[in-house]
Amino acid sequence: MTTEIRNCDCVELRTARSVDLPGVLSLLDAARLPTAGVAEAFSHFVVAESEGRLVGAAGLENLRDIGPSSLCRSRGQVAGERSGPEVDRTCAREAKQRGIHDVFLLTTTAEHYFPRFGFSCTNRESVATEVQASVEFQGACPSTAVLMRKSLRQDTP
Repeated sequence: MTTEIRNCDCVELRTARSVDLPGVLSLLDAARLPTAGVAEAFSHFVVAESEGRLVGAAGLENLRDIGPSSLCRSRGQVAGERSGPEVDRTCAREAKQRGIHDVFLLTTTAEHYFPRFGFSCTNRESVATEVQASVEFQGACPSTAVLMRKSLRQDTP
């Protein structure tokens, strides 16, 4: 994928490998994020590494398997690291390249963070059925989680 250099730190962004799964699960546990369904969606995860150490991850669930919508999930990073923005942009690029029109996410703590990446709050009725069928919608995330949407359509700036 890409390598981002910032403040003399080198962060490599790459597609997750099966050997990364335990580290990603540990990262998500530490961030108190749901891990249900991660293994099944792991082929669509991106990880961030710094000096050989896993520092961030995010995944896309239902990535064109059923329709043109996807769920960004399990976005976590090591405390003190700033790999999140790069991971978010990489996931969005991958989704767009695969023909995804809309990316959704559920959050209980970061509804003020994601608007800077083009996400806005939306209601659950607006979500495609393939996204509603995801593990996160079916119970991994609480029903009180805030739902956000980002359009990746060509005509959207």
